[in-house]
Amino acid sequence: MSTTVSQINSARPQMTAEIMVRTGLDEEKLTELVHCFYGKVRADSALGPIFAERISDWGPHLERMVAFWSSVALMTGRYHGAPVPAHVGLPVDWDHFDRWLTLFRETAAETCPPEGAAHVIERAERIARSLHMAVEDAKPRTIPSLL
Repeated sequence: MSTTVSQINSARPQMTAEIMVRTGLDEEKLTELVHCFYGKVRADSALGPIFAERISDWGPHLERMVAFWSSVALMTGRYHGAPVPAHVGLPVDWDHFDRWLTLFRETAAETCPPEGAAHVIERAERIARSLHMAVEDAKPRTIPSLL
């Protein structure tokens, strides 16, 4: 018996709907979160210059980040990028990720209902740790001389 794509039912819409009800998040709320957050990032003395050197047209970047957070927070599958290669090689260390998290937590608390803020913050913390490890792993290592 063969199964065609049209016969496969995805659980994703149901999962997304359940997450939205549980967290109070939706595409509009995530759009507000992303736009407010990156407004703070752009104005930040530590993070702003890093982004300014790499992003000149913020419209497409913000759309991509809304799709990313829609996928991460609501399981919509809208994002089809690769965040690790985009971050590897950036001149950042844990202090930058920590600042990013501070601004994200603050913005989530300001723009999301409490359950939604907790939901996206937990994911942001996991993402920051993962990206930090990838950035660190990609840095060239010097091997100490035994002489």
